[in-house]
Amino acid sequence: MKKKSLLTILLVVIVAAVAWFGWSSTHQASSTKLTTVTIGYQKADPVDISRARGELAKKMKAKGYKVVFKEFQDGTALTTALKSGDIDYARVGDVPPVTAQANGLDFVYVAAGSDKVQGSGIEVKKTSGITSLADLKGKTIAYTKGTSSQYMLIQALKKAGLSTSDVKMVSMDQATAAVAFAKGTVDAWASWDPYTATAEVNNDATLLVDDTGLAKNRDFLISTETYASKNKDVSKLLTKYLGQDMTWANNHKTQLTTMLMKMLKLKKAIVKKMVDRRTYSFGSVSDSILKEQQSIADVFYQQKIVTKKVDVTKATVK
Repeated sequence: MKKKSLLTILLVVIVAAVAWFGWSSTHQASSTKLTTVTIGYQKADPVDISRARGELAKKMKAKGYKVVFKEFQDGTALTTALKSGDIDYARVGDVPPVTAQANGLDFVYVAAGSDKVQGSGIEVKKTSGITSLADLKGKTIAYTKGTSSQYMLIQALKKAGLSTSDVKMVSMDQATAAVAFAKGTVDAWASWDPYTATAEVNNDATLLVDDTGLAKNRDFLISTETYASKNKDVSKLLTKYLGQDMTWANNHKTQLTTMLMKMLKLKKAIVKKMVDRRTYSFGSVSDSILKEQQSIADVFYQQKIVTKKVDVTKATVK
């Protein structure tokens, strides 16, 4: 009887201890306040891939952070939100940071993605008769001001011995440019994926030239200098986890294609073309990448697109 009583008491104590430990752990976890980190992105960009996959948010939560994702239409809207404090980080292309710095935005480069040279360039119709950059002389070319398409177009014309005055450059957003190109209102179109892939699949278009040797069209993660200097650990974690998601993207292109088809609402042939000609990555900002950005800044200053000479190295975390 004594043995049974002792066993019963021991069992009760064990059950009570387990119950208390479970309650304590749950209570502690629920009472731990997560620090919110807000990231701005554009549809189907690397941050959107991480958002949809869900791993980055889980990993950040385990480190004590709650990630909030906010979608924006373009780089200008993202840099405006960053300046106002509406977001902590912004995923942008290569040109918006240059123009933002020229306009006095207090920001820094946090991380950089791989180039997108094969899916970016100048589109023409296969029946246009335009077969070389020199053939663009006197033609009407659509582009979007303040984006990689503007820089790439300037560089392409320069390569052909032409200047911006030798062609008619018409700035319009990419959706409007897509319609103009399809209707034949413009002769050529400086663009990037998924617009280029869409034009090639749906409008019998081809890339006259891609960005090779002209521009890199990288993705960047940027933040304000004030926020980044106080949150270096957050930046390191985001860079690490974004990089891991991009490795996943490279190794799971079939799944990535399905994911992007849902995001973009585009057919498989278009998205597959876009995915197959791109390599994804995210990592630290090297000196060579800063030199690429400096080249954009110098060209824009020479072309009087920006009125302030920019030193890109000043936009780094000290």
